[in-house]
This record gives sequence, C-alpha cells and structure tokens, in this order.
Amino acid sequence: MVFPMKSKEKLRYLEDRWDDHVAKTLDGAELLRYRSNLLGSDLRITNFGGGNTSSKIEGTDPLDGSKATVLWIKGSGGDIGSIQRKGFATLYLDKLHAAAQRYRGVEFEDEMVDMYPLCAFGNNTVAASIDTPLHGFLPFAHVDHLHPDWGIAIAAAANGLEKMEEFNRQFEHRLIWLPWQRPGFELAMMLRQAVNANKHCDGIVLGGHGLFTWGETQRECYSNTLTVIDQLGQFILKHVEEKGNALFGGTLSATLENQHERALDIFPFIRGRVSARQRMIGSFSSSADVLRFVNSRDAQKLAHLGTSCPDHFIRTKIRPLFVAWEPSSALRGLREKIDEALKVYQEEYKQYYDSFAVPDSPKMRDANPTVVLLPGIGMFSFGKNKTEARITGEFYTNAIHVMEGATALGTGKTHEVLPQAGPAAKTEAFSVHANYVALPPSEAFRIEYWQLEEAKIRRQPPEKELSRRVVVVVGGGNGVGQATALQATQRGAHVVVADRDTDAATKTTVEAQKSAGKEATAVISIDIRDREGIRRAFREVIATYGGIDILINTAAVFPSSPNGVIHDGQWGTTLDINVTANHRLADEVAKILREQNLDASIVLTSSANAVVPKRGSEAYDVSKAALSHLVRELAISLAPKVRVNGISPATVVKGSTMFPRDRVTASLTKYEIKFDSQATDEELRELLAEFYAKRTLTHQPIAPEDCAAAILFLAGPHSRCTTGHLIPVDGGLTEAFLR
Repeated sequence: MVFPMKSKEKLRYLEDRWDDHVAKTLDGAELLRYRSNLLGSDLRITNFGGGNTSSKIEGTDPLDGSKATVLWIKGSGGDIGSIQRKGFATLYLDKLHAAAQRYRGVEFEDEMVDMYPLCAFGNNTVAASIDTPLHGFLPFAHVDHLHPDWGIAIAAAANGLEKMEEFNRQFEHRLIWLPWQRPGFELAMMLRQAVNANKHCDGIVLGGHGLFTWGETQRECYSNTLTVIDQLGQFILKHVEEKGNALFGGTLSATLENQHERALDIFPFIRGRVSARQRMIGSFSSSADVLRFVNSRDAQKLAHLGTSCPDHFIRTKIRPLFVAWEPSSALRGLREKIDEALKVYQEEYKQYYDSFAVPDSPKMRDANPTVVLLPGIGMFSFGKNKTEARITGEFYTNAIHVMEGATALGTGKTHEVLPQAGPAAKTEAFSVHANYVALPPSEAFRIEYWQLEEAKIRRQPPEKELSRRVVVVVGGGNGVGQATALQATQRGAHVVVADRDTDAATKTTVEAQKSAGKEATAVISIDIRDREGIRRAFREVIATYGGIDILINTAAVFPSSPNGVIHDGQWGTTLDINVTANHRLADEVAKILREQNLDASIVLTSSANAVVPKRGSEAYDVSKAALSHLVRELAISLAPKVRVNGISPATVVKGSTMFPRDRVTASLTKYEIKFDSQATDEELRELLAEFYAKRTLTHQPIAPEDCAAAILFLAGPHSRCTTGHLIPVDGGLTEAFLR
C-alpha cells in the first residue's frame, strides 16, 4: 500500500505543472511520458539524462491476447525531459521477477542485463536501463528515481542519515536510508528488502546517489515527488542561509573585474590543452554559484575529492581540474599554472586507472579533464559537441550545489562510521571534507569503466568527418559561403556563419539548424575591412565554442560601373576586400590558433581570373592573383600547425551577390545572348551560367555546392598533407591551365 504524503505547506520552490485537462486525454503510457517530461523540465528536480521514471501498466499480450502487467521504463541513455513514448523500454513484469531466480549474487550481477531483452514485451527493442530492476521490484505502480541537488546533498553528507531523520520529523515523512550500492540487480534486491521491512515508508534516500519516490497513480507519484524535493529544498537552503559567508570556508579570491574578457583571453589556450588527445568544444560559466565556489577557501580540496552522484562524474570525470593561482587581470603566470596542474591531473588519472583496472576493463579513456575551474574567472567545460559541453558544466554546477548543501548540513563532528558505508564500500574507502562525502575512487571507477557504460558509448552513432571542429565561414550568407556552411554542418562541424549581411547569415543558419541543431550553429556580424571588428567577431566565436579550427572566406567584391571605368577608389576597395582583408582575417585567427596549438586550416577563395586576364576586370583579376600568392605566403608563415589553401573557381553565377540583375543583363547583352526582360533573376543567372559552361571542357555550370565540396576537402582531414595549394573548380577552363 502507498501512504499519502503529509505536507504542512504548499510548494515553496518548485512548480506543479500538471494539467488535468491534458492528463485526462492520455492513456497510461502517455501519462508516463507526460509525467516524465514535466519532471525533466526543471533541472532542480533532475539533471539532463539523469534519473528514471517507470509505470506498471496492464497490457494485452500480442501473441495470445492474455492480460499482462508491463513495466514501462525509460530506455538506456534517454532523457526524461524530452523522452517520447517510443523511448521507453517495455518488459513483462512477471518475467523480470522470474529472472531473480537466476541471480547468483553481486559478483555476477552484470550478467543479469542479458536477461532484460528476454523479458521484452512485444517487439520493443529499446535497450532497458540498468535501473530496470530497481523499479521492477518495488511494489508500487509508479516510481520516480531522480537526482535532485537537494536530495543528493543529504545523500552525500557525513551526517546524512541523522539529517534525513530530522527532515522526517520536521515534514512528517517516512524516508528510509540505504548505504551506497552501484545501480544494478543487487541494489534492486536491497530496495525490495528495505521496503518490505518498512511498510509505511514514503521514499528512499540512496547514500551518495539519489532519491526514490512513488505513488498509486501517475498524478500522485508526480505530486509526491515534487513535495519531497521541494521540502528537501526548504530544509537544505535553510542550512545554507544560516552558513552565510562562511559557506565553503569563506572567500579566498576575488572575482576579476574584467573576468569575462580574461576568460576569452585564456579559453583557446585551455581548449587546446584539454584537446591534446581528442578535440573538444567548450562552454563557459561565471554564474554566481560557480564564482562563489571557485573563489572559496575549500574549493580546491572539495574539487579534488570528486563528485558523489554517478550521473555527475560520467560527464565531469572523477574530478575537475582546479588551477590554484592568484587571480590577476594580466593573467600573470596562468598559462604555466594550467600546464603544471594539467600534468599532475593526467598523472593522477593514470594512477586512478592503473589502480582499479582489471583485465577486461575498457582501455583508459582521455586523461584530460572535462571541467576546468579558475578562481577569479569561472568554469570552463568541454564535450564532443556544444550541447555536451554545456551539459557537462550544468552537471558540475549540480555537483557544486550538492557540496554546498552537504557542507552546510555539517556540525564539525567527525563520524567514525559513515551512513554511506555498506557492503560495497567501508567507511575508510570514502573521503570527507567539511561534511561532504565523495564516492570512493574504486566505486567511481566501477561506474566510469563499467562494461555497461562502455556498451552505451558504443551504441552512439559514429562521429562525422568534421565533428568536434569549429568552422567560421566568412561570407556565409549567400552563394558559395552559404553552400559551404550547409555542407559543413552536414559533415558534423560546429559552424559560425559570419557576414556583414546578418539577415542573410541568419537565413543560412536557420537552414543549417535543420540538420545540425541550434547549438551547433551561430551567427556573427563581421566587416572584414575593420580589423577591430574581425577581432570582436572572433571573440564571439570563442565565447560560444572556445576556439576556432577552420577559417573559410568566400567574401569578395567585383567592381563595376555604368561606363566600365574603375576609378581609384573602387580599385583600392577591391584590393582591400579581396586581398588585404584576407590577410587581416588570417592574421587575427592565427593568434587564436597559436594559443590552441592544434592542427587547423584556412581556406581562401581566389578565382580563375587570377591567371586569365580579361578586358574590363583588371582590378578584380589583379586582386585574385595577389590572393593566390597570399595563400602560398600564409602557408609558409603559419606552418606547421596551420594549413592554408584556396580554390580557384570559374564564374559562379548561381546565388552570387556579385551578380545582381543589372550585371547579369549587361553580360548577356555583351555576349549577344537573347533573354526575356520579364524573366526572374535566377532564370537570367541560369542563362548566363549555361553560356559560361559551354566554354569549359565539361560543359557544366559551376555551382556553389561544387566550390563548397572543394573548400571542405581542403579544410578537412582528408587533405592533411596539402598546403599552399589552390584547387581549380572551373569545369575545365583551358585558359586557366597551369602555365
């Protein structure tokens, strides 16, 4: 039986988002999806991808038509905030219970995972979560297992058991405590036994882990979960407020007045260092919670202890890199301090791996941190993409909140026996500082290098050609630049569309987001004639992704006039935009690339006109000839880390801003090509493009997509030994053959 929870007051921090008008239209499975989405919509309730929800729903056996109780539970690797009906695994509950007869004990619990597919209901192939038995063996219709910061704060406190009992008395609850145990079949048996021994309990705190709540109906389960978490928040935050300025041992460092600018100064350096083995995308946070922690006296010790909740260190690794330095606006000695701290971190990580690895453990993963903490500045977090980098930072912010709550609950008393200690780990295996209890390294390793976690990683789709790379496409609003930006996103890159025409750039970005998602694309305004503007634009890229890997410029100008005469001002503007601006771009990005010290590439856009002189296009032709040589000069000066190449297309009419209607009609008239004055701009461009194509060996019009393919070949890993080179994209223009 489920006993209703008693609440002395309404929710103080959380919001009850349940809508009966919506709920009454949903069946059991959709109600589970609805409940899950509501819980996952508030990061104070659970973090991204964390926790699990389940319902035991009566279904009809598709084979014999008999009734069966089916366990619906979030599939492995899912996120309850965004999960849809198809994301849930479904299992015959009686078959899952029968599997307990095959259980041989904690040393063999991983083999039970092979039983779950045998319990699958219908033809559902969604991989069941490792939490499946935890839910399946609890005698409640609807169960929530979440990782709220306030709940983990008690679970990770040295006096957590006594504080939980104090909480029970204050809020009239009947929560019970279980010591630390890695999620799996053994924990499921412990949960079942604990509930059977405490018939009136209304929730379970898992030491060092999280919280279980339940209900007889979907609505009751949701309400019970919200009530417990909100009241835990009331309980924890009261202690935090009482701690005041003494939290985390008080303040040691002050936040730099220009900390955001200093963060951008150091971001590429940090990104380069943590990307030494595999490239990472970055995110930065200087929230009040983060700064209070990194600036505190206890931050270094607490950070080194590591996180407690398994969901945290799967992304944040066992601990962050804390760089102990004296904050300085000039960043004096910071780079050296980072290198020193990183070397120690890598050595400690290898020792951690070597200490606990067994013959069948997965190979050691990247020994570099995914979270870097700098007093006076803030937190840098990293992942294989922007979303993962941001979420990693959010997870460590969760960890900060846990440490905040756990330390605030402390009384200074030393505990000879920790409540987290149990069959899996004795008291001496845990580390404690200021009442915060971190997970033992041995247990952290058993989760981080769990074969089941490895299997989850292997189920992820393979990375693409330009995954983990930040590509800036200057002139990305139209034509070749637009095609390049779109192709780069399809190849896995994080793409920044830079253009003076921000409306056009935004349209490109919206299109790119259809395949790449919102966080993998960005828009910046740039004027390549303004060095300071270029610098500001690149710093926007750093603020978004942490650095730059590939710079592509397709922006150029073709001067024209009604009488065909190019005056001095137009000549100067043409050379400035088509030549000098490319030097400005390369010069400014080179500063960032040197900080990163990673392999990078630059691709510039020249023209067949660089080697084919024509009457009336002298300014353009000369500028492109100079640009072609600039490619070679930059290849020499930026070697060996940065490759510089270019393409030399013949006339690209389609989508080009250099071919407004009046220029197209003038060219058609010049070449005596008949056209309809009522035709659309694109129809006229197509007519001109076909004329140009006939002058080539392939008779193919040069499309922006053709140029983009060549650009991305030169920019990407398939041309790693090519630099100082220009690829013709001209359909076979004999006049442009090498001479």
